[in-house]
Amino acid sequence: MNNKEYDFKGTPLRGSDIKGKKVLTTSWKPNLQYSWDDGVAIGRYLKELKNGKIIARKCNKCERIMIPPRMFCELCFRATDEWVYVEDTGSINTFSISYVHWDAKRIKEGEKPFIPAVIEIDGASEGMGILHVLGEVDPEVVKSGMRVKAVWKSPEERIGAITDIKYFKPI
Repeated sequence: MNNKEYDFKGTPLRGSDIKGKKVLTTSWKPNLQYSWDDGVAIGRYLKELKNGKIIARKCNKCERIMIPPRMFCELCFRATDEWVYVEDTGSINTFSISYVHWDAKRIKEGEKPFIPAVIEIDGASEGMGILHVLGEVDPEVVKSGMRVKAVWKSPEERIGAITDIKYFKPI
């Protein structure tokens, strides 16, 4: 094959050509919609959050109570057996003090840092919990093992999302 067949000659495009409207351009605004299938376990979990409750799944073989709930036990390799309500209290397993917002922008001077934490939920098996944010607490006093409680949005504000819990605060 001869490389000269693919040796295209042309004039390079410059920014000044576009700005000077010497090049035909078009714009297109796509109509994109996002859809997410939450499945049986997470669907029920979100529905219960809207009702101000936290629900988990239990495996009767290994006796684990799992949150977030799942329909399959990854230890026993079998379907989980039943729904179990758990508390909206727990203990901090681990946490971080973050000086950036969730959108990766730095917080402004004088703003308090975010404190994301893994909360082991009371009534669930050890090590089972959810990632959420802490509130009403000084970052300097947060520690692993600290007891916390969910602060819920009002029933009218809830939409069936993890953000129906505003944050967890010390108790």
